[in-house]
Parts: sequence; structure tokens; C-alpha cells
Amino acid sequence: MTRRPAMFRADPDRVITKLFVPGEENPETRSRAAGVLERVLALSENAVSALLADVLADFSARYRDFSATLERNASIMSHRLVEPDALSRERRLLLGAYFTHEYAIEAAALCNPSMVAHPRQDGMAPGQLRVVLSLRGIGEGHVSSIGFATGVLGPGPTAHWHPRPGPVATAERQQDSWDRAWFRAVLAHDRCDNEITATVLSALPEPFGQADLDHGLAAVHPRLLARTGASATLQRIRELAAGSYTVRFPDDVELAQRVLWPIGRTESHGMEDARFVRFTGQGGATRYLATYTAYDGRTVAPHLLDSADLCSFRVFPLTGPAARNKGMALFPRLVRDRHLALCRGDGETISLATSFDGRNWAGEVPLHGPTAPWELLQVGNCGSPLETPQGWLVITHGVGPMRTYAIGAMLLDLADPTRILAVLPEPLLTPDPLERTGYVPNVVYTCGGLLHDGTLWLPYASSDTRVAVATVPLDRLLARFSAPTG
Repeated sequence: MTRRPAMFRADPDRVITKLFVPGEENPETRSRAAGVLERVLALSENAVSALLADVLADFSARYRDFSATLERNASIMSHRLVEPDALSRERRLLLGAYFTHEYAIEAAALCNPSMVAHPRQDGMAPGQLRVVLSLRGIGEGHVSSIGFATGVLGPGPTAHWHPRPGPVATAERQQDSWDRAWFRAVLAHDRCDNEITATVLSALPEPFGQADLDHGLAAVHPRLLARTGASATLQRIRELAAGSYTVRFPDDVELAQRVLWPIGRTESHGMEDARFVRFTGQGGATRYLATYTAYDGRTVAPHLLDSADLCSFRVFPLTGPAARNKGMALFPRLVRDRHLALCRGDGETISLATSFDGRNWAGEVPLHGPTAPWELLQVGNCGSPLETPQGWLVITHGVGPMRTYAIGAMLLDLADPTRILAVLPEPLLTPDPLERTGYVPNVVYTCGGLLHDGTLWLPYASSDTRVAVATVPLDRLLARFSAPTG
């Protein structure tokens, strides 16, 4: 492969605002909000004006509508006030500033890129392709979010990458609505299946919203509520429903400014390793799908992003016996009228899973386990398979001595992807001396490339510190494959 210059590095200037409740940084301590409110209310109007002027001067240029953020956070904390509407606007804004803090989404690392064709291809010259790069940003506390960048590939082996301008914007949550049959599968997948969940499900219409769910929870019989674990079940039902949601970015927010930030409880510690694919469904309609790992600080779970335009996103937790670990990657189209995905249920072997609806996954079939010296710790996919006339090109990763990550490849049969046609006899990419140092040393990793104009374009991160792209002519790559061993 030919390495191209590094495109992006972690940028600590990319920041978002978050609600800050002093004292609750540690769950075992009490909130100090009441004391803060009392001290802010005791300030003179002159002090309020001076302090607010400094805050607005220092931070307004970093955000789209900073005053609205302060108003919102002040409103969230105003439940402790006797007459919140009696406050002047300046004092409300200042109050919001005391309950707001910045979070640098890439302060620690930038990694796990995946590449797909951009929704818009207008204005492209022959041989050019506008693309979208998804990026995992990691900030304080190792919390991950999903950001984007854009660029143009071609003509030939050239690429032009656009700057990522500020300010960064998170999406706005939309009103939720759920499918009852899907929710039943989610509860069963979570092993939350008892008389309380059965009672709630029986009371829900099809489809149902938040008000319907609240009504169903309130209708549970008191005798069931008196049983051991009832309160935990009710809380879990709410959390699992909230784990499926829709968010939308304002239309005037550029793609490179958009950041998908964790919302549901199951992803509270991060949205990791998003693998985007432009999926073609029946009838030729296309949309963007991405599997990612939701992490709550203890457990991981595969989730799905579904978007028509990369502006509005619907999020679903995936279910079924094959949706139990990290690293799922979807095929870009149906095969024999079924959705297919690469997965790694045992944590070390690439397997193939199937689904009728793209949400519930089963039928896991092992494909390729740790065999070569550079992959004896574990193997996995590096994004969605790429369709070629010779077969499904699967970019893989392997972990070897000193937890060194390398990138490889294998070829699956187009009609029957359980058949391995060939494997690459050596790694496609290994860390060179300049790529071995960083936040996570000795790692080269990608979450998906694409084929354009006879070339494999592979974005990759090295040591979770810098993102670059490598290329190789597809015919040369296919010529290097050999028959699988064993």
C-alpha cells in the first residue's frame, strides 16, 4: 500500500457544552447546586452584568447560540428557585453559565475512521468522488463520540481533504416513537422478561410513544410492584426504550461540524468504532447505516445508526444471539434476501451473522480465527465488505505480540459468504516507526474503506493519534491473495 500524508489529528479546540451539576461528578457525593444558586442570587446587578459580559465575550464565538445554551441549563436547574421567572435575563444567563462546562471531544484521541460516498455528488469532475469520513473522538474520561470530515478523491491517486470548521454542534433529540414487536425483542435480548414487562407490553398500542409507555408503567398492578426487583424492572424498561431515539441536526450545520454525542444510558460512556456503509435496499433505494459499540462503563452492546441524509439519525440497539460483542459490520446490500453482517461473538474470531430485518441477528457462522503469527491474539473485521467481481473484499485486523495491531484482508464468495475464497498471506499494513507512538501505541486500525476508480482507499488511524489514508490498486491487491490454509 502507498501511505498518503496524515489528514487529521486530534483537535482540542473542538468543544461542546454540557450541563454541569457541581458535586455530582462523583455519584457518591451530594449535589452542591443549592449553595451555588444561593451565591449567584446574592450577587449585585452590577456584578451580574460584569461577570456575564466576560462569559459572553470569552465563549460566544465558540458556539452557534451560546445564550440559548445558558438559558436551557438555567431552566433545568430552576426547580430549586421559588420564583424563577422573577430573575432578570442577565441573571438567568449567568446562572446557566455556572451550570455549564466545556468538553473537548478530541482532547485525548482521534481514531477509527470509516469512509463512504457523500450524499451529494454535484460539481464533481470525471474521476472524482466526494466522500464522508466518520471519526471517533475521545475526550476526558475516555468518552467517545462520532464526528465527520469531508473530502474529494481523484482523479487518480490524489485526494483533497476539507478543513473541519467550528463551531461544533450536537444534534437535537426528536419525539420518540417505538415499534412494540421490536421493543419485545429488546426486552427479551436484555433478559428483562417477566410479568411486569408482559403487563406493560400488553398495554402498549402499535406504535407507541413516551406517553403510552408512561401509561403502561403506571398501570402495573400494585401486587406486581411489591415483588422483589420490581423497581429495577421498571427502571430498566425506561432505559431500554430510551436507548432507541432519533436526533436531527439543523439544516445549516455543515457535515464536518456535526457530532453524534451519547444520549442513551447504554452508551453513556461512549459511542465507539462506528462502521458506516452506504446500504442499497430492495428497489435500489440507498441509505446510510452504521453499527457502533455502545459502552455504559461496564458492558458493551452493538447499536445501529440509520440515516437517509447524514442529517437525521435513528438509533436502535441490535438484538439476537449474534449481537453480543464488539465489531459488527454490515454488508452493503441484501444477499439472498437477507441482511448479513460480520461479527465476533467469541471476541477473537470473525463470524458471519444473518437477519431478516437488520435488527435481530442470529445464525452466527465462524469464518476465520487467529492463525497467522501477527494475529494470534485475535482477529476481526475492519469495516463493511467491499463488493468486487471476484468476491467480497473484507479488510481485517489482527493482534500480535506486544498487542501490535496490523491490517489484513480476505475474500469471500459473493453468493455464499460463508466460503472463504482466499486470504492475504501477509499483513496489508503494519505500524511503521512514525506510527507506533500515541494514545494507544503500536496500532493501525480502520473501520472501513471504499473502492473508487480501481483503487482501494483505506483511511486508518495510527496509535489513536493521527488519521491518514493508504491506497493500493485493486488488481494488485487481488493478485496477492492465496488459497486459505487449514
